[in-house]
Amino acid sequence: MKGIFGIGILAISIISTNLEAAPYCGELENARDYTSGEQKIFLATVEQHHFTPNIESLRHGNSGTLGSELAYTLLLFPNHHRALAAFGKLSIRDKTLKPAGSKYSVGCFFDRAIRFKPNDAMVRMVHGNYLLKAGQVDKATEQFQIAVDLEPENPTINYNLGLLYLKKKDYQQANTYAKKAYELGFPLPGLKNQLMEAGKWND
Repeated sequence: MKGIFGIGILAISIISTNLEAAPYCGELENARDYTSGEQKIFLATVEQHHFTPNIESLRHGNSGTLGSELAYTLLLFPNHHRALAAFGKLSIRDKTLKPAGSKYSVGCFFDRAIRFKPNDAMVRMVHGNYLLKAGQVDKATEQFQIAVDLEPENPTINYNLGLLYLKKKDYQQANTYAKKAYELGFPLPGLKNQLMEAGKWND
């Protein structure tokens, strides 16, 4: 059956499906692993020009906008943990999913990082932190759980997962991950202090 504009029902369905498809986030042929020691010299060169302290702290770019500098770094090193974290903060600060000068959106850069190295637990943690700050608590929990499953003995991941459960007021889980983090040597007392202030710290 055709509508008044001559477009069949099947065609409308196809158009609708295409509009709802996930955005194309690019291929990864020339990508390099941020965690690989073999890339140390090239990584240092990229960071010297495109991931300076001013860029990481979101003060100003070196040769372009903050979005373009961070995007350049992430195009070469998709799982660059600190650049991903900075890009997420920039997105939230500027209230846009695609900061000025960036080729892709924040969602795309996390997609690329996970596709490039799905077993990189720190990528999952950084993604979880971004989602939590963006108000997507359930999706953040999913990423943190993947992270802790990948690296159960990582104190930073356990600590951050404890903070997430504290935010959700799931104090039992918050205590579980807090204690694991401290047993593993995490140095900051913030999570324990917050649980104590809430009267929920279990010795």
